[in-house]
Amino acid sequence: MCHAFRDDNYDLCHDHRDMARDDSRSPSIVGRRIKGLREELGWSQEKIGVAIGIDESSSRARISRYELGVHEPPVATARLIAHAMSAPLSYLYCEDDKVAALLLALHQMKPAARDRKVAELLGQLTA
Repeated sequence: MCHAFRDDNYDLCHDHRDMARDDSRSPSIVGRRIKGLREELGWSQEKIGVAIGIDESSSRARISRYELGVHEPPVATARLIAHAMSAPLSYLYCEDDKVAALLLALHQMKPAARDRKVAELLGQLTA
């Protein structure tokens, strides 16, 4: 049985990367995006963790592991994090900073305005 929010069984339930063996030692793109948006919002790691249902006692440590790239959040967890921060899931996985900023800006628009803007941009790109 997966104990998704128990730190003692964490490695059994989630993807794990040993940073000691990771030559790049750089956070994952998901970790960078989580940290960047969290800081932009002025939120603590604990606030995000609690917002997605992680126990308050372990929420800071869990989000820190994601941000540092020690653990990669499962897609379902990444979706919860994105939703809590009012971002699209695709933003967390986007490798290009400018495209990520565009995804975030589009997501924050009202649906009708977003649809118009996307149609306009696609029209410009395919013309």
